[in-house]
Amino acid sequence: MNKVLLYCRPGFEKECAAEISAKAAEREIYGFPRVKDDAGYVLFECYQPEEAEKLIATLPFAELIFARQMLVVGELLRDLPPEDRITPIVGMLSGVVEKGGELRVEVPDTNEVKELTRFCRKLTVPLRASLRDSKILLNYESNKRPVVHVFFIAPGTCYVGYSLPHNNSPFYMGIPRLKFPADAPSRSTLKLEEAFHVFVPADEWDERLGSGMYAVDLGACPGGWTYQLVKRSMWVYAVDNGPMAPSLMDTGQVTHCSEDGFKFRPPRSNIRWLVCDMVEKPVRVASLMT
Repeated sequence: MNKVLLYCRPGFEKECAAEISAKAAEREIYGFPRVKDDAGYVLFECYQPEEAEKLIATLPFAELIFARQMLVVGELLRDLPPEDRITPIVGMLSGVVEKGGELRVEVPDTNEVKELTRFCRKLTVPLRASLRDSKILLNYESNKRPVVHVFFIAPGTCYVGYSLPHNNSPFYMGIPRLKFPADAPSRSTLKLEEAFHVFVPADEWDERLGSGMYAVDLGACPGGWTYQLVKRSMWVYAVDNGPMAPSLMDTGQVTHCSEDGFKFRPPRSNIRWLVCDMVEKPVRVASLMT
């Protein structure tokens, strides 16, 4: 297997490809990315077969910005026979993975392919049983062993491979499954909550997301991201010319600053969190945040 497969948010394939190419070159691992717009994934093909595993072993997954998941895969399996899709998948993994700890049958995060999700759920149980019979999977789940991935990009068409424990995303499809809070002012609140789950280790939440901290939310209206900060008992400067949700203002934890986020300067120096969801060119926002 000489390919590294990376899941990403649809629309960010080029950024994901540029990032993995640069990270691979830093490790003197060379290859080329295969990119399809809005596909929800990127394939990085290494020139040497053994270097795909070397890349996922030496590149800390947490360093990647655009990738939701990182794994090694083989050649694309096409035209899987409807009467027996399992045998070709098991054959691809035989001699490659032994005593895997988990199976995930997944799809890209696109509307075109999400209809396959139900099929993936149905396939998972018999496929898991067959992989256990073949000793490719343990008879129990373990987070200390490789994760086996089957990634369907179309009906009867999939990549098969594995990711390494403790250097991958623990989430199915690389996406935390979060419940929308009924009292949040907008669905954008889930974006910041997902970022906390992905970028802040769970055992550091009490220290890094503690109560009493001061935060700034640029482009805050109507308050989806401010909601996450307020929920963690922070004091928030919400910067936006638009109106904020009254429920947030009623908490007494929010100071609404009706001004341009690019010109705002906080009135105090002990700001622990700066978050931004302004609709602007990413380069301009990145420059502001740094």
